[in-house]
Amino acid sequence: MMDKAEAAWTARALLRGARSAVLATQRDGQPFASLVTPAMAPDLSPLLWLSSLSEHTRQLQAEPRCALLIQGQATEANPQTAPRVTVTGLAERVEPDHIPALKARWLALHPYAALYAHFSDFSLWRVKLGGTQVVGGFAAAFRLRLADLLPDPVSVRAIAEAEAGVCAHMNEDHPDVLENMAIALAGQLSGEWRMAACDVDGCDLVAGEDRRCRVTFKLPVVDASSLRDALVAAADKARTLLKK
Repeated sequence: MMDKAEAAWTARALLRGARSAVLATQRDGQPFASLVTPAMAPDLSPLLWLSSLSEHTRQLQAEPRCALLIQGQATEANPQTAPRVTVTGLAERVEPDHIPALKARWLALHPYAALYAHFSDFSLWRVKLGGTQVVGGFAAAFRLRLADLLPDPVSVRAIAEAEAGVCAHMNEDHPDVLENMAIALAGQLSGEWRMAACDVDGCDLVAGEDRRCRVTFKLPVVDASSLRDALVAAADKARTLLKK
């Protein structure tokens, strides 16, 4: 049976690994749901690249309260066996000073979007998290406080500062390791995998514009040294699995 610590880790893993989500907004009391493509900021805030032409964007401009539903894979025929997380919060446009770094992160995880990322009607939004409910499977629901869900801010800053150098090092010097990790730890096919982003909970790998996977660490990392140790452990695990 899942406990609260496992529930928090499940919620973070689902959020970090999400490629799509259901966004719930409302207008004049009428609920509305739409498909969006989030990426998580280092501090776990969902980032959304939204068009002002979309109904959900117009609704958020009038009423910023919203919710996101992210669902994992079901283990059985019953869809309710799938882990899922619902987060509620307030959506807000990202301030201009923060757009370049956060937009680059969003695009790193959604490279296909480069085709329209420069369109003038699009802008970057961030959801400031308020509440969380995670369901680990059938009849396994937990409500989480933000204190139980969010990563340590000091660790977030430390990994964010190390991220660019770590990604460059892995992409330039260890592409074979990244390919092994994608195959053995994320069930992907071989390819030219590169590290697009990393955070306290794991790293995101991409190949081309349409392939992406997530490698989740066993435990959150706290600084550049523990990030290196986590990547070495993941590389060793991938190598061992591929030898079997």
